[in-house]
Amino acid sequence: MNDETDTTARKISSIVIIVIIVALALSLSALYQAYDLFINEDPTMGLWLLIGFIGLALSTYMLLQTRSRMKRFTLKTPPITTTIICSKCGFKNVRNFERGDYILKKLDSCSKCKGTLMISAIYRKVDEKGKELKIFS
Repeated sequence: MNDETDTTARKISSIVIIVIIVALALSLSALYQAYDLFINEDPTMGLWLLIGFIGLALSTYMLLQTRSRMKRFTLKTPPITTTIICSKCGFKNVRNFERGDYILKKLDSCSKCKGTLMISAIYRKVDEKGKELKIFS
C-alpha cells in the first residue's frame, strides 16, 4: 500500500506534459524560422530568434518546476500500529497493523498468564518534528 501511494503521488499530469511539448515545439519552430530568415537576410530574424529562445527557456523552466514539485509532494503514510492487551494480567504488546485487525478482536492466549489477548487500539504514529509546543500562561 505504501508503494502504491508513492507512485500515484509522483505522476505528472498529462496536460502539463502536453503543454511543455507544445511550447517546446513552437519555440523550436520559431528558432528554425529565425534561421531561415537569417539566410534570406530578413530584418525580422531577431524577433523570431527572441521568441524562440523565450519559448525554449519557458518550456525548460516548466519542466524543472514540475520535477521539483513532484519531489516535494510525495506522500509517505505513517505506519499503523495495533495495541494488544491481556484482559487478566495487563500484558501489553504493540505490533504493526495486519489486515483483519479490529478493536475488541480476541486473539490467542497470553504467553504469561494464559488469559485472553484482545486488540485495544489501532492508530497511526504521527511525526511531531515540525510542530511547535504551545504553552498557555
